[in-house]
Amino acid sequence: MTGGTEKLSLIGAPIQTLVTTYRLFRGRLQIAACALILASLGAGAEAAEKRIIAFGDSLTAGPGLSAEDTLPVQLGKRLAANGFSVKVVNAGVSGDTTAMGLARLDYVLSDGPVDLAILELGANDMLQGLPPAEVRANLEKMLEIFRSKGVNVILTAMVSSNNWGQAYRQEFDSIYPDLATKYGVTMVPFFMEGVWGDPALLLGDGLHPNPAGVRKIVENIAPYAERALAPSGAARESRAK
Repeated sequence: MTGGTEKLSLIGAPIQTLVTTYRLFRGRLQIAACALILASLGAGAEAAEKRIIAFGDSLTAGPGLSAEDTLPVQLGKRLAANGFSVKVVNAGVSGDTTAMGLARLDYVLSDGPVDLAILELGANDMLQGLPPAEVRANLEKMLEIFRSKGVNVILTAMVSSNNWGQAYRQEFDSIYPDLATKYGVTMVPFFMEGVWGDPALLLGDGLHPNPAGVRKIVENIAPYAERALAPSGAARESRAK
């Protein structure tokens, strides 16, 4: 009843009382409008977060490392430190060949929209001496799937050892630059650049990067990721060195 009486008392009230009531009401409307604007800005900031999937094998998954030392986590921290709002998903599976990666790609992409994919596969194919033609075909199909989903891709190249002969090496090593050119995607020349063969940057197995090795890989690929994430047409220079 008190609220009703207060409302009725405005009828016939002095002009000054009506003006004061109007100003109070207007002030509350302004506060509410500001709250809505701030809420929309907050929602926009959340929407601006870019989702990256690191799609690869054990070099991405990080066996023998703590979660904090894996490539996806280290890359996410590096990008965040350089001003990018990102979530990097670890979609690496140890032992994966390109055929295995292709078999699970649709499932990984069904988990939500992806802005950028770092495609790191082919090392296990090479170690097993699988035909380069099959590796090429599998990677090409994955690039087709990413393209159909509107996902930007960074293709990280692998290189062959000499175990399978010079002809094999030449055929295998041509896969990545050929596909990068054909599909217009960014290519990292060699995923393990500066790490491979350095005991100080590898785990005891001599194959996988240790935390320092992962940091080195992140240093190598972060500039590519930053350029891919920068707004279209922006003249934003990568700060990653």
